[in-house]
Amino acid sequence: MAQVAEKMPWKTESYVSQVEQHWPRTGQHILAQYDDNSVVVYQAFRPEIAEYAVKNQRFGGPHYKWGRMSWIKPNFLWMMYRCGWASKQEQERVLAVRITRKGFDEILANAYTPKTQEEAGLSKAQITVRLQWDPDHDPSGNSLPRRAIQLGLKGETLSHYAQDWIVSITDITDFVHEQHNILQNSGTQELQVAAESVYQVNDPKTKALIGVEDWESP
Repeated sequence: MAQVAEKMPWKTESYVSQVEQHWPRTGQHILAQYDDNSVVVYQAFRPEIAEYAVKNQRFGGPHYKWGRMSWIKPNFLWMMYRCGWASKQEQERVLAVRITRKGFDEILANAYTPKTQEEAGLSKAQITVRLQWDPDHDPSGNSLPRRAIQLGLKGETLSHYAQDWIVSITDITDFVHEQHNILQNSGTQELQVAAESVYQVNDPKTKALIGVEDWESP
């Protein structure tokens, strides 16, 4: 295993082995690293926001914009696609944010698309979590049949996420750069990514609301 990966506060695993053994190839699924008490989500920020978050183990500071929707992604490779492996402007630092599982489940229970918002008779102002299912991508950025979830937080939910539900915040940018270099020079055979499995949504109401699909690991 690579040097930086050994220092990470979460588990990593071979990309190839996870594709072959743990991940569905199609459907709408939440891929995440989680345990009984917590779930890891990812965000990419400009350095000033990331440095404050790591130092204080919560979000805030003069550069954090509370009025904007803040998007979280439980899928590591989906975050890599969105931030270009920490190369895009104002996304140069990638954070692994471990939050309580109770908090994550609450986010899911309040996640609406514009369509489900309309069906529920809710106004835009009442929505504090926006749900998007988008095509997932492989490490090289190619679109996949499987869909990945991202969740936009604002208002009360963002406040709880940013300050109350955090277990730990870790800057994983060095790991991201290391693995991107491995990908570019050696391909996916030696690539390490966060060890993830399908997150099981147990509440029937939440499951129906967000449209997640059933899947059992072979």
